[in-house]
Amino acid sequence: MKIKTKTTLTCPRCGFKKEEIMPADVCQFFYQCQRCNEVLKPKEGDCCVFCSYADTRCPPKQIEEA
Repeated sequence: MKIKTKTTLTCPRCGFKKEEIMPADVCQFFYQCQRCNEVLKPKEGDCCVFCSYADTRCPPKQIEEA
């Protein structure tokens, strides 16, 4: 299975979408929206902001679910 590292993250406050590269070996807990400056944190039960707000789960979760 090929691990995806590019994803589109969507701010839940303003809807701004940004393509980002996810770190391959760690979970990212915070992300600041470039449009509204909202600091995103993972939703309860998610390991990182990518699992909560992106269209692709983070690489560690992709590996875990493979």
